[in-house]
Amino acid sequence: MGNGQKFYGWKLVGVLWTLYLLNMGFPLYGGAVINSFMLKEIPMDRATYGLGFSLLNLFVGTSAILVGMSITKWGVRKTFVIGSGLLAVGTIWLSQVASQPWHYLVGFGFLVGCGLGFSTIVTLSTTVTRWFVKFRGRAMALAMTASGFAGFIGAPAINQLISATGGNWRLAWLVVTGIAVTSAVIAWLFVKERPQDIGQIPDGQEAEATAAAAPVNSALVTKYAWQPAEVYKSVTYWLTVLAAAASQWPFFFFTAHWIMHLKGKGISPADAAFAMGMFTMGGIFGRLISGWLMDRIAARYVFMLGICCYFVGSYLAVQAAPGALTAAYAAAILYGAGFGWSFVAQNTMLGHFFGSAAFPKVNGMLQAISAIIVSAAGVVGGKLFDAFQSYTPAFQLNAAICLVGIICLIFTTMPKAPSAKCSDDTAKV
Repeated sequence: MGNGQKFYGWKLVGVLWTLYLLNMGFPLYGGAVINSFMLKEIPMDRATYGLGFSLLNLFVGTSAILVGMSITKWGVRKTFVIGSGLLAVGTIWLSQVASQPWHYLVGFGFLVGCGLGFSTIVTLSTTVTRWFVKFRGRAMALAMTASGFAGFIGAPAINQLISATGGNWRLAWLVVTGIAVTSAVIAWLFVKERPQDIGQIPDGQEAEATAAAAPVNSALVTKYAWQPAEVYKSVTYWLTVLAAAASQWPFFFFTAHWIMHLKGKGISPADAAFAMGMFTMGGIFGRLISGWLMDRIAARYVFMLGICCYFVGSYLAVQAAPGALTAAYAAAILYGAGFGWSFVAQNTMLGHFFGSAAFPKVNGMLQAISAIIVSAAGVVGGKLFDAFQSYTPAFQLNAAICLVGIICLIFTTMPKAPSAKCSDDTAKV
């Protein structure tokens, strides 16, 4: 670098990976384990219990608008800390106050949901977008693989803690509070807002080299400094929003109903749990493949390939049976890969198309809208099962929605900057 420092961006990716692991692995995946013990002490029906997760998913998405505003006003570091603070408040509430179902809904659904919203997706992806251009896809993918490992680390660790303490789930929530505080300290000490703040530029490229020659992936990345108001007028942006919702609908259905689908097919609980593990691993591989491709080919093609995983996965899911466990495992891997692949593509695409300045707000808006749309996936899937006594129609609906997403992406080309449009209009006159 010009100031003699080694590029900090890749170290920052490691910091973001750690934050994502701590903030997802213990409040969410570990929290799911704690909630199962809470259920024994705080009587509630399964609908109320499930409502807690639905609210969490909803507030993770809808809070994204506020997250974008927070990043714009206070920066990514303080936004991470706000998220950790909300997680700490929510987990203390659950540990010290929760004794009725509505306490659980407020603590887990609202407070933890908002905490995850502030401390994970939008904040992480904004940081990566600011620090990387040439290798943005790779950096985004590496940081986001943490969510795949989070389930393997957070849930077993919390389960072991509760078992070792005689089922003391309140102590477990306090431990998660400590982890949230640790996350805040890590963010405050090691997250840097922009490379320019420490005398560096994205990707560690020398300023002179950048000025002399365009980056090798300049055709994939906008050179115009978009403003949020300009982005919202772009058809490309709204097609991306629809494609994002289409790619997330199967994921939300799958996480809610996959275990029940397999048990209904006669597959043992142990094999069903293993298949869910394959789903998580598939997400890791999908993210890595997507990140590698995003730095090489047009974003919409990478996004399409990710969504295509759902088509094959849906077919194999219907074929799953005790004598066809391979189909069940393959379906889980493909669904995980489809989500991880398309999620990295979606976040990287926004950065490529509209730049880092507008990214926090426009990505926050996308996350909020898509969350509202896909929050119905679990309910719709359940109603289809009740109507047909089979999940096959739900998997067919997933495939149809994915087809809509691909059609949207066919027209999702690199948007023309407003200044370029004005130049074209002037030339015509």
